[in-house]
Amino acid sequence: MTDEALVDRMTLPRPDVTVADAEEILLAHYSLTGTLAELGSQQDRNYRVDSDRGRYVLKICHAAYEVRELEAQNAALDHLKSREDAPRVPKVIAANDGREIVVLTVRGRGYQVRLLEYLEGQGLTEMRYLAPASVAALGALCARLAQALADFDHPGLDRSLQWDLRRAGPVAVQLLSAITDSAARDRIAKTMVMAVRRIQPLAPSLRLQAVHHDVTGDNVVGHCDAQGHTIPDGVIDFGDIIRGWLVGDLAVTCASLLHQANGDPFHILPAVTAYQAIYPLSDDELKALWPLIVARAVILVASSEQQMSIDPDNDYVRSNLDRERAIFDTVMSVPFELMEAAILKAAGADVAAPSASAWLPLLPDVDPATIAYVDLGVQSTHFSAGNWLDADMDWRLLARAATESGTAATRYGEYRLSRTALGNDAGQATFALHVDICLAAGSAVAAPFAGRIGWKDQHLTLTDDSMTLHLDGLNPLVEDGVVLAAGDPLGSVFGEASSLGGLRLQLCSVAGLEPPLFAMPRKAPAWSVLCPSPSSLLSTGADAPRPETIELLVRRQAHLASAQKNYYAAPPQIERGWKEHLFDVEGRAYLDMVNNVTILGHGHPRMAAAISAQWLRLNTNSRFHYAAIAEFSERLAALAPDGLDAVFLVNSGSEANDLAIRLARAHSGARNMLCLLEAYHGWSAASDAVSTSIADNPLALTTRPDWVRAAVSPNTYRGAFRGPDTAASYLAAVKPMLETIDAGGQGLAGFICESVYGNAGGIPLPEGYLKEIYAEVRARSGLCIADEVQVGYGRLGHYFWGFEQQGVVPDIITIAKGMGNGHPLGAVITRREIAQSLEKEGPFFSSTGGSPVSCVAGMTVLDIMAEEKLQENARTVGDHLKARLAALIDRHPIAGAVHGMGLYLGLEFVRDRTTLEPATEETAAICDRLLDLGIIMQPTGDHQNVLKIKPPLCLSIESADFFADMLEKVLQEGW
Repeated sequence: MTDEALVDRMTLPRPDVTVADAEEILLAHYSLTGTLAELGSQQDRNYRVDSDRGRYVLKICHAAYEVRELEAQNAALDHLKSREDAPRVPKVIAANDGREIVVLTVRGRGYQVRLLEYLEGQGLTEMRYLAPASVAALGALCARLAQALADFDHPGLDRSLQWDLRRAGPVAVQLLSAITDSAARDRIAKTMVMAVRRIQPLAPSLRLQAVHHDVTGDNVVGHCDAQGHTIPDGVIDFGDIIRGWLVGDLAVTCASLLHQANGDPFHILPAVTAYQAIYPLSDDELKALWPLIVARAVILVASSEQQMSIDPDNDYVRSNLDRERAIFDTVMSVPFELMEAAILKAAGADVAAPSASAWLPLLPDVDPATIAYVDLGVQSTHFSAGNWLDADMDWRLLARAATESGTAATRYGEYRLSRTALGNDAGQATFALHVDICLAAGSAVAAPFAGRIGWKDQHLTLTDDSMTLHLDGLNPLVEDGVVLAAGDPLGSVFGEASSLGGLRLQLCSVAGLEPPLFAMPRKAPAWSVLCPSPSSLLSTGADAPRPETIELLVRRQAHLASAQKNYYAAPPQIERGWKEHLFDVEGRAYLDMVNNVTILGHGHPRMAAAISAQWLRLNTNSRFHYAAIAEFSERLAALAPDGLDAVFLVNSGSEANDLAIRLARAHSGARNMLCLLEAYHGWSAASDAVSTSIADNPLALTTRPDWVRAAVSPNTYRGAFRGPDTAASYLAAVKPMLETIDAGGQGLAGFICESVYGNAGGIPLPEGYLKEIYAEVRARSGLCIADEVQVGYGRLGHYFWGFEQQGVVPDIITIAKGMGNGHPLGAVITRREIAQSLEKEGPFFSSTGGSPVSCVAGMTVLDIMAEEKLQENARTVGDHLKARLAALIDRHPIAGAVHGMGLYLGLEFVRDRTTLEPATEETAAICDRLLDLGIIMQPTGDHQNVLKIKPPLCLSIESADFFADMLEKVLQEGW
């Protein structure tokens, strides 16, 4: 085809074929009738056909396309149908006369018509968010398709097509003439020139083969995996198939992903990694990938601008134009060199480091061995109580170290804690790409290598053929444009005599680029290629040690019993906490919405001081006589209802519940225990026996001992009886079990349940339920145990104890978790006569339960809760958050109900609000997406479809709003 013919093609509007015309074509040539719906296309006219015989796509293209081009498309589909390893593709449906391509005219214009099977599945284009799993799956699909087409050949593959990236430059020139905005036209043209210059020297080494050349979100269909991610597995629309560059095929796919990248070009990297694992590209092909993506972005936006001028009523083009502009803006947001490095790293290719072996010292008068390197990382002992949030904290620590040692420096590659940001969904650039040095003002600075000087706005650069040294804080002895030899003086450190000065240095391999001082952690490997460590100018101490997150996880899994699970498949390594925030080793801040153990918040300085002081004085077992155990027991008894004045101190909620069951048996003389389904009470033998949650133990319903009687769970949302006024119905369901216990003659020792159904997501019990069932239990001389481990101790905001909501007083209260703010501490509070019943079995003793340190920890928690009004905060912030979550129900069908009160809340996700089918997989995926947005959240309940929202009680309104905003974002955009 001549270039003139290609130009003519580029100006074609869609075929003028209406729905009525299409219906006539279907009936005349395929004996097919049905309902038609137009599908989008830039230059073809496509209709989906729903008929009694099945679903099809009627494709109508201009006669300007050669028949052999369409024959090549059909032949490729047949070829792929014969390959077991190929993606799903549609079948070509022959016309009544056996032809696969029907040539006809409509109102005097010639067209070519084909009918294809409609390939069912979910597309990707309309999704606002694509999870890395979906991105990787699209890259893998592109690789599998290209691999399956490697041995396909057809004369129709050799065609002139505006989308052929081998012709990107000339095509762009032609398309740009349609853009009337001169500034936009110039920007697009300059971008294409830069891309072509990078492609041209690599072009001879780029492989040619049959490629689909349009594996994009519009042209793939897929299915949902177990995590709710769309995994593409089928390919449609082979209209752009050509013999072209193999890497160009992947470039098209990657470019299409950028409209869902939220401005981040690194979004494509999972696709590159997945592609490389299946159908490896050469280093030259990998280097050409980003320039080709840029070229594709230029062609996309220029083509759509031109097509709108030709066919202004084309809604498909109009809707795509904003996406294509977003793609173009994204490719323009980063240097070519950065994306080349990122792609090479993602593909596992080696990236050569620049040689610095011949460089001379930067600071000739400073002994590298005397430089003190200051730890400013997440685990630094310099930081506590949020002091890293103070302005200039890093510089103050550096200056202090320099005062003591003479010269001090920060470290390259360190994830700076001071760079983190609270309540930030994207994370922060924390990885240091530079080094700051604090040393005596006037210290000499010399050129480590020969190069040309640049001096602008107090910033000096020294540039040779491969590297640029950037310096700030210098009093220069050289002028702009001067060429220096290695070792020549550059100047001295700025500052007054006898004072300290600061020198900032950074290396960059891209001349003319002003690199950032810090990089986002996931972009750090690529930026480290462009901005290598300056340790060769100082000493090896200038390099911060790299986190060993993966290695530590392997060690954990190798030695820690496998039953002790961790949150998340790829967990962040959390090494610091502050208030309601957690920090990983890369400086990412997470809002902790699940940690009900740290009731005060993380890293409270008073807790640390109190425990440290007591530990230095005394820590021993509770058989010794000391003040703390008397004071703490007294304070706990004062918190309980009148009459509950005997306290046992233990180490955990499991121990507390185990002891409570033992007390019930000792006091009643009976053995049977009544509990509820869907409950969790601990891991010890007795507390596990009354735990019936199948989420915590899949065998719970079939492995309970004979003394455990599990009653139907009074789940007012999805239980057998629904709503708040169902106490009588649930009690009636328990009575046959009580009658069986009575008939057995062994009696009932007690009843244990959470006062609020915490393990099910904070669901309130039916009104009056505890009052009625407590009466039934006590009528049988059993004891009533209120498990307040999760829900009590002020967490509900409106009540200190959960049982207060039901207007009852239990015989035994069990508490743990928050009462020690992370210190192992639990307690049982009961009546004196019940406690004394245990003595006939011998004295009770817990080695560390009630130790001096534990008691001080417990009292300090109570002091801080009162002084900081944390129960009041739980009520105020909890009510606000619950209202925010309830509003989601009106906007998102998956949000079924909000449970709980205060800062023990649950948001239940369902697939259907009538059947209440639990959205288990979706909930897990939502938690993973929330982690990406900086929020720690986990599911709970037997179906694992409830978000368990139980943050530290210091949670601020701002943090609550951040959580609600991010949850709204996930529900709007997807997961």
